[in-house]
Amino acid sequence: MSSIGVNGLGTSDAALRGMNGGAAPRVSIESTFGTDVFTERVMQQRLPKDVFRRLMRTMQDGVRLDPELADVVAASMKDWAAERGASHYCHWFQPLTGQTAEKHDAFLVPDGTGGGLSEFTGSSLVQGEPDASSFPSGGLRATFEARGYTAWDPTSPVFLRRGVNHTTLCIPTAFVSWTGEALDKKTPLLRSMDALSAQALRVLRIFGTDAGVKRVSSTVGAEQEYFLVDREDLFAREDLSVCGRTLVGASPAKGQQLEDHYFGAIPPRVLAFMADAEAELYRLGVPVKTRHNEVAPLQFELACHYETANVACDHQMIVMETLRTVATRHGLEALLHEKPFAGVNGSGKHVNWSMATNTGVNLLDPRDETHTNMQFLVFLCAVIRAVDLHADLLRASIASAGNDHRLGANEAPPAIISIFLGDMLLDIIEQLESGRPGRTKRGGQLDLGALTLPQIPRHSGDRNRTSPFAFTGNKFEFRAVGSSAAIAWPVTVLNTIVADAIGDVADRLEAELGAKTPTPEKMESTVRKVLQGVIKEHKRVLFDGDGYDSAWHAEAAKRGLPNFKSSVDAMGVYKDKKNQTVFRKHKVLSKAELDSRMAIFIDKYCKQVHIEAETLVSMVRTRILPAATRHQAELAEAVAATEAADVEPGELRGALEQHVETVSRLRARVTALSGAIAKGHGEDLKHAKQIRDEVVPLMGDVRELVDELEASVAHDLWPIPTYREMLQIR
Repeated sequence: MSSIGVNGLGTSDAALRGMNGGAAPRVSIESTFGTDVFTERVMQQRLPKDVFRRLMRTMQDGVRLDPELADVVAASMKDWAAERGASHYCHWFQPLTGQTAEKHDAFLVPDGTGGGLSEFTGSSLVQGEPDASSFPSGGLRATFEARGYTAWDPTSPVFLRRGVNHTTLCIPTAFVSWTGEALDKKTPLLRSMDALSAQALRVLRIFGTDAGVKRVSSTVGAEQEYFLVDREDLFAREDLSVCGRTLVGASPAKGQQLEDHYFGAIPPRVLAFMADAEAELYRLGVPVKTRHNEVAPLQFELACHYETANVACDHQMIVMETLRTVATRHGLEALLHEKPFAGVNGSGKHVNWSMATNTGVNLLDPRDETHTNMQFLVFLCAVIRAVDLHADLLRASIASAGNDHRLGANEAPPAIISIFLGDMLLDIIEQLESGRPGRTKRGGQLDLGALTLPQIPRHSGDRNRTSPFAFTGNKFEFRAVGSSAAIAWPVTVLNTIVADAIGDVADRLEAELGAKTPTPEKMESTVRKVLQGVIKEHKRVLFDGDGYDSAWHAEAAKRGLPNFKSSVDAMGVYKDKKNQTVFRKHKVLSKAELDSRMAIFIDKYCKQVHIEAETLVSMVRTRILPAATRHQAELAEAVAATEAADVEPGELRGALEQHVETVSRLRARVTALSGAIAKGHGEDLKHAKQIRDEVVPLMGDVRELVDELEASVAHDLWPIPTYREMLQIR
């Protein structure tokens, strides 16, 4: 599947047909918005035919890049960029910070005679050398060991980043250390895609459906939820500006109770922002498809078309950066934290995942007579095996301090990883387990009861919003990913565990079938026998009920499914032998590389909560308590004045006493929180547990008392914008 489509959106027509089940209309995005992407069309126009053909082999079929091409491609790329005003280039990469990074270099070089030349060589395109010492490495490198390399990913589109008075050519790259160990999120992702392709091709060869297929890629379509707030509110609150979420704030009288925001009319100011952001994303080749209001006030969603996984992951990073930068032009701030506001829904990032051949066939498309589509059932059962065997890894892949506030909180699936298949597929799986499947359930038609309304086709199964991993037509939707996450890591984990499961099923099939070409009857009976074994081993992970129901938690425990309620618990599974083995077996991550990621994730958790806790202490001591003291003084003056008038203060005195008692408790809790912050040291798992068990609960205690004060302190004295003020676009 081409990663830089002829329509400039990063997805070929064949890929869209495979993913969406129909012919993909050609959309003239370039003629409408222009393009800042070095697309396949641009390359075809600018590169010599032989160079273009050989480069396409790398991009489409996964063939190693021929170094001889680099100088020609670089020269063409530089000319194209310079024509559009670019003066600099950068290797754009994704270090383990969870953000992107870039170092800009000018095309201009001295000519030795006092002048300058515009130059961009093949070596500059293919490899860069940024300082690796200040990026997190999790122990892979010492701080004084600075050398690192960036390496061009030719399968991901090169693009231009524009500013007020500058344009920069951005080249997506991998980032590795001097030793060759991965220091980024892209390198393991690309390795996992190779592993998945190798194992999937084995299955296609077994079924004889590999004609013309040179590669199988994971495909991803990501949905991004986010909040918008006025920037003046952002800078009026340290918690929002520093932490990306509110650490205090009483619920307003009207939150999301009326359910009137979801899919409602988009506010004009927000729609102007969305249109601006989408236009910029289209120019950058990001295939934006959907926009709408989400459930919570000021919560919105943006979704993209399916693309090859590494391109989709790059584009997801561009989406987050674009939302932030464009929002500021409209006097807004895009909040990507998983839980910016307590008491209303948080934000996630649904990652729709499938597998497609380079010829455009979606391997998770069940087709019409699904019960006869044995190849599809092999891939489906392999996914079931992968999720059951490595549910702990999937849970760990979405672990973060922010996501702990969201999972299982009525707007997100629970932390228990299970699979929802829907009525039709579950029925076929049950038929297959007990014998030979003989039917495929039909959804039929819905008669809406009015003559002017059409009959509409009904899907053969409902959707389950409480499932963390749900089959939704022709793909799986991983619904537990946090809104601030870089999706490359959970996609890497998913690719790796599915590759391993496909390899296991292929091993069983090859052992049963032998070397001779089997008859159709032998093939069907062998596949059925192997899949029956897989289903019996792993059907415990299938669950189509309400994930929020407490009965499911008890049932999941009986089934032996893991339930890591906190990220700290989940992160420890990276040390498990089976998890280290699966990454090493498929050459995705070495033990040292996986250990480094565990160390970095724990370090980030500790630092993030530490920053939040210190911010909360500062806010309470320098803003909340002074305001509460002024309110106390006004109450005391009112009591004294009432008594001086020879009137019994009554409830007024009670209000003063209650206020003094609440303030006293708040001071004590803040002191305790400050002590708990100082108590822990280091960034290891022990420190993370101390933060989870001591710091986080104390932060909750402090918040409860502050929110209680907010409800009683005079509004003109309250020092920060309230939820009522923030949860609306002015």
